[in-house]
Amino acid sequence: MADQEEFVKCVEDGIRLSKRIYFGKDRAVAPPKPMTAMDKATQSYLPTSPMMYAVVENPAIVDNPDIPSYQPHVHGRCDPPALIPLQMNGVSVAADCYFDTAVITVTGSWRLHCVMTSRSCDCRIAVPMGEQGSILGVDVELPRKSYSTKLVAEDDERENVKLAKVEDGCFLKPHIFTLTIPEIDGGTCISVTIRWSQKLLYRDGQFNLNIPYSFPEYVTPVGKKMSKKEKIQLNVNCGPGTNVSCKTISHPLKEQEHKAGKLRLFYETDVLNWSSSDVVFTYKICSTPTYHGNVLLQSPPQHDTDQREMFCCYLFPGVQEGRTVFRKEVIFVVDISGSMKGKPIDDTKQALSAALSKLDPQDLFNIIAFNSEEYLFSSSLEVATKEAIDNATQWIDMNFIAGGGTNILNPLKQAIGMLSKSNAGESMPIIFLITDGAVEDERQICEFMKSHLTQNRTMRPRLYTFGIGLFCNHYFLRTLALMSRGHYDAALDVESLEDRLERLFSRASSVILANIAFENVDGLEEFEVFPSQIPDLSSEEPIVLSGRYRGVFPEMIKAKGILADMSNFSVELKEIESKDIPLDKIMVKQQVEILTAQAWFTENKDLAQKIAKMSAQNAVVSEYARMALVSTERVRVVKPTTKRKVHSDAEKIGERIVEKTILLHYLGIGFGNLTATIENIPPGAIESEDEAAEIIAKATSNCCVKLCGICCCCGCCIRTCSKMNHQCAIALSQLLGALGCLGCFACCQYCCCGNDK
Repeated sequence: MADQEEFVKCVEDGIRLSKRIYFGKDRAVAPPKPMTAMDKATQSYLPTSPMMYAVVENPAIVDNPDIPSYQPHVHGRCDPPALIPLQMNGVSVAADCYFDTAVITVTGSWRLHCVMTSRSCDCRIAVPMGEQGSILGVDVELPRKSYSTKLVAEDDERENVKLAKVEDGCFLKPHIFTLTIPEIDGGTCISVTIRWSQKLLYRDGQFNLNIPYSFPEYVTPVGKKMSKKEKIQLNVNCGPGTNVSCKTISHPLKEQEHKAGKLRLFYETDVLNWSSSDVVFTYKICSTPTYHGNVLLQSPPQHDTDQREMFCCYLFPGVQEGRTVFRKEVIFVVDISGSMKGKPIDDTKQALSAALSKLDPQDLFNIIAFNSEEYLFSSSLEVATKEAIDNATQWIDMNFIAGGGTNILNPLKQAIGMLSKSNAGESMPIIFLITDGAVEDERQICEFMKSHLTQNRTMRPRLYTFGIGLFCNHYFLRTLALMSRGHYDAALDVESLEDRLERLFSRASSVILANIAFENVDGLEEFEVFPSQIPDLSSEEPIVLSGRYRGVFPEMIKAKGILADMSNFSVELKEIESKDIPLDKIMVKQQVEILTAQAWFTENKDLAQKIAKMSAQNAVVSEYARMALVSTERVRVVKPTTKRKVHSDAEKIGERIVEKTILLHYLGIGFGNLTATIENIPPGAIESEDEAAEIIAKATSNCCVKLCGICCCCGCCIRTCSKMNHQCAIALSQLLGALGCLGCFACCQYCCCGNDK
């Protein structure tokens, strides 16, 4: 992750630097003003929409490319470089919604309006994404050059030899991707197409799509009020047998198409100012008030390395009221190590207190806090009475004090032992594990939990795991959830911790169908489903599964399970052929994440190679592939000729396509950081990746900056010397004089004696 505070400061410096841009004699036109202290309390320079910035190291290049102002030369350089937001001339957004996934495509046109035509600078693209956003690709078009991203398998040595590793693409925050495009000439118009996928939130039987689309005022082109083109298109496709209805929408879109399983909305107009609010779209899939679903079948594309047939299965809970949820035996296992100090532990306490207050009176609960040791609220499970919950809330306030190391195995053993002693056969045993750290014995923990989860019992314990920050091993937590039919979630950004944790608690508290399995699939030659242990169905969220098969798929399969009253239940899922839903694109992210957890747990290198190929083929970021930036340039070349007669320019000059590939910064979240956990580094801290030599070089090159506080130019040196006292000035003069004498002596010695040696 990049440093957010540094980014904000760079944008603030860039807006100040914009004062150098001359916009003509119209006094009504002025450069953007920096935020006041009051504005900063409610706003931020972090992007809330797709943005593009000029990366300015030399402030002398800042000027209007159309109306040069011939300003005095500026001494010094910007370190770190200033980021000047570029003005946007046009934008279009297209969102394709399939089940619980949306694929977003944004095309924007920016102009490098702040750099003189004779100079050039890098430009940085910033892309804020929605819920669980995953960048798919970026394409940039310039007059004679283009750039595009692709994913490259890390173990592909043939590719890696050609690639130069630079850190020009990274995440500013977990949901903000940045990419730097090198050397763009001042005044150039830049066309950018950005693609990403994100999850749709499901609440009260409705899907909610939120696209970051709130543009700041300073990206609107200055000058006379010119109309600018804005286009928004929303497409929903949930397959045959369903009916889609729009509930709420933030922008004035009009319905273009509405038929079974499909809905298309469109909006295009000329605007004077860009949108200041996100695109919010809520829709409902109507079929039946109770459980319903289908199975979509599709053949793989020709270029797919896996030529087995594809399927996608979805099961919706419906909106029937009054359905009984499972009774719960829940144990909260919470990390209170030293790294949880501050906001992480405060937000965890708030979310945990809210979860306790929502327990039903017949539920049983307990709390285990852990660091290097374990602290129990009670020696056994407690009935969730009001008195017990009040006591638990007070206990949390007194005992949730961050400190110590991280030991996950012992508290999990205690939780399993406590649940095994319970005789409540009709309850669902749940363990909530919340941590921000990684431990050495994670695979042993998985083996231990796996052995206890396979013991004969009608309702096996579910593990709901929650990771905080980037230092914990999220694939370890995902593995625990997958093997137990539970769920995994994470707050990679600490700011989202409380909201996401409460959402996971709510999901666990609203399970209406458990122990789900498929019938009528035994006749298939091969059947692989992701995940293999189907998670429980909650009234808060549907289940969407995918997989591969060989053979003749049955016309109808049954999904069977157990209801809250322990009675058996089954629902029929019809087979539907669907060619207009790209199953390979919308389901690959889920498959890559599940397979990565398996590859980590089993340490299977062949599986890791398979993931790398899937990632590169479908442009999905993974732990085994890295993003690369490919530049394609049209270079003019003179065609050689042996004849003396004069040729025209068209005959003499041709074009040649030159491609260069640059390997970008590592984009995966990794497999945890043991060192950061041992040192109790809090979530969100920036990891320093500078080598020792780079640190020394940076320290020596910035020594004048440290002294002056500004830069190392001549003007700053003069101002610094003017502030010295007499003794310091005399000492500095003597030192420089001595160094000068040594230099003269060395030169004389070389001139007089050099030839005789």
